[in-house]
Amino acid sequence: MGIEKDIQQQVFRNEFQKVSVNLIFSANWLQEKIRVFFEAEDITPQQYNILRILRGSKQPLSTLQIRERMLDKMSDTSRIVERLLKKGLVEKKICTSDKRMVDVVISRKGINLLEKLDKRNCEMDSMVQNLSEEEARTLGRLLDKMRDAV
Repeated sequence: MGIEKDIQQQVFRNEFQKVSVNLIFSANWLQEKIRVFFEAEDITPQQYNILRILRGSKQPLSTLQIRERMLDKMSDTSRIVERLLKKGLVEKKICTSDKRMVDVVISRKGINLLEKLDKRNCEMDSMVQNLSEEEARTLGRLLDKMRDAV
């Protein structure tokens, strides 16, 4: 199996086009698997990302600070935070240094959800189980190198 078979295209302009198409196809493939994984807990990958950021920060963050750390920089952070607030997974607090601003913190319910998902980390890892640990490390380095070139 290869990208040629997956998208039923045999000819590419060059290897750069082929790898670009393969990256887009693979990213979409992985995003769909991740979406289904989180759907079982009634959250989106973007909501999970915000919860993960808040847990890791160990301090309240503004929506701007959250956006800066997000994997998907195009996400509407304020809207996603509002949905998490309605689900009771985060709380808003008045910023201590600037009363005009609001900080976001993860709630106990949000922490509990992440702990539940943490127990399923092997399922997340299995999405790329066809790679050895060394291959995963190499792929990571290559992706970093690709982004550094731009």
